Amino acid sequence: MLDYRWLKLSKMDDLPLNFMDSQVNSSFISDFSSFRNKMSDEDYTNNFTTNHIFSTRDELIQWIRGIAFHLGFVVVTIRSDKATDQPGRKTYVLLGCERGGKYRKYKSDVQPSVSGTRKCDCPFKLRGKPISNGDGWMLKVMCGYHNHDVSHTLVGHPFAGRLKSSEQSLLVDMSKSQVKPANFLLTLKENSECNVTTIKQIYNARYTYKRSLRGSRTELQHLMMLLDCDNYIHWSRCLEESEVVSDLFWTHPDSVKLLNAFNIVFLMDTTYKTNKYQLPLLEIVGVTSTGLTFSAMFAFISSERESNFTWAL
Repeated sequence: MLDYRWLKLSKMDDLPLNFMDSQVNSSFISDFSSFRNKMSDEDYTNNFTTNHIFSTRDELIQWIRGIAFHLGFVVVTIRSDKATDQPGRKTYVLLGCERGGKYRKYKSDVQPSVSGTRKCDCPFKLRGKPISNGDGWMLKVMCGYHNHDVSHTLVGHPFAGRLKSSEQSLLVDMSKSQVKPANFLLTLKENSECNVTTIKQIYNARYTYKRSLRGSRTELQHLMMLLDCDNYIHWSRCLEESEVVSDLFWTHPDSVKLLNAFNIVFLMDTTYKTNKYQLPLLEIVGVTSTGLTFSAMFAFISSERESNFTWAL
């Protein structure tokens, strides 16, 4: 009976000595070729290769993000550290494509997003570190390839369209002056031709600012606090055997003076979609002797029934 194990070994002994090396090299080349096929066709190594010494870490990051913006992708900070007295710690900053890494749940019980994720484990990475004498920062390209297509435009991108600190301050000042978000966006576009912020991001930033002013109070609680601070005349009523506010009335003292002077013609109407509670907003407008109108009073009412109007009037 033949020993097949001996037969296989004998066949291996008959092969040339460089056969195994050629097999390993061909396997390595095949793996590298498949890796290159997954990458984008363009290599951005030359775009970020520089001998320039940056004076600060922020200047280095700003230069990298400016180059990446014109190329059609966003660079974010992956990891950074600062040398201390502890052994093994070095000062550096590691930057990469925003689509690098894999999606990680921030909560264990959260269902995965139906629309997917931006993360695709992109290998693009840059490393910045201070030079030996500590008088500046140098940049090194660790991997210049992407495994995805870069964008033709970054308009609407959540990171590229994020407001800067100076733009945040301008938003606060213009919000206090009751400037519309569309006009604020037009101001940003005029100040910077490369601005890619959208109107939705302006609304989100303004909501965040107003939310910070409100603190832990609800919208209705904050409204009633403002009415007290500005000396408005107001009162409210709640549902029966409950502390839930169902109707809220307010008017300004100057409106009361006009109301007493011109109390002949009034216009009354309700407006919808003005608040998250879906309460109709009742507005009563008076008319002066010269034909001008003034706001006499406002009220949030739970429904358009006769009892609600009777209470407001």
